[in-house]
Amino acid sequence: MKSAPERASDRAYRVLRDEILDGVLPAGTVLLEVEQSARLGVSRTPLRSAVARLVADGLVAGRSGRGFSVTEMSVESINDLYELREALEERAATLAARRDDRTAFGMLRDRFVAAPALLEAGEAGIHEYYALIDEFDAAIDAAVDNSFLVGALVTVRTHLARIRRVARGNPVRLRAAAAEHLLILDAIIDGDAALAAHATHVHLHLSLASVLAVLEATETTS
Repeated sequence: MKSAPERASDRAYRVLRDEILDGVLPAGTVLLEVEQSARLGVSRTPLRSAVARLVADGLVAGRSGRGFSVTEMSVESINDLYELREALEERAATLAARRDDRTAFGMLRDRFVAAPALLEAGEAGIHEYYALIDEFDAAIDAAVDNSFLVGALVTVRTHLARIRRVARGNPVRLRAAAAEHLLILDAIIDGDAALAAHATHVHLHLSLASVLAVLEATETTS
């Protein structure tokens, strides 16, 4: 049975969202209706629907003049995001460690042990490493089994994808993050909820410090 064709609004949303998260459309990029309609090959109505969804995601905001622009990722907004991320991910790790079936985390552990080798394999390896992170997140979501908590985590991860680009150029930080994920996994596998939450807290603290350091260095040299 053939799947239904993708709607024009869904396609426009998917393309624009991917371009924003991948940095093809960086913060501050102006999105004019006529220009984007022509570029994406859709009429204005589905484009408006796509942009409305991006506004709801917090990836796009209206401009005082006309059109829309990709939202900025300021130090303040990043701090705010990590405050929410800390609350959600620590709770999620706690719940995952309390679940009876932690088989999925055991399967992921061996792959995280091999993560340093991935990070030495250039851009393709880094891409595979981030795919592994996505699998880790999916395992957490499945273990949590709470649609409200998972929905909030998905929203946070949308914005986190933009922040991750900062870390991609820092191999030392990536290797450290892989080791931190391994500690979280070990705590979950052992059923130690307190340690799982603490390891998550340490990981997020170090992640935020790294991102802010990069942003500070960028502002100093610009």
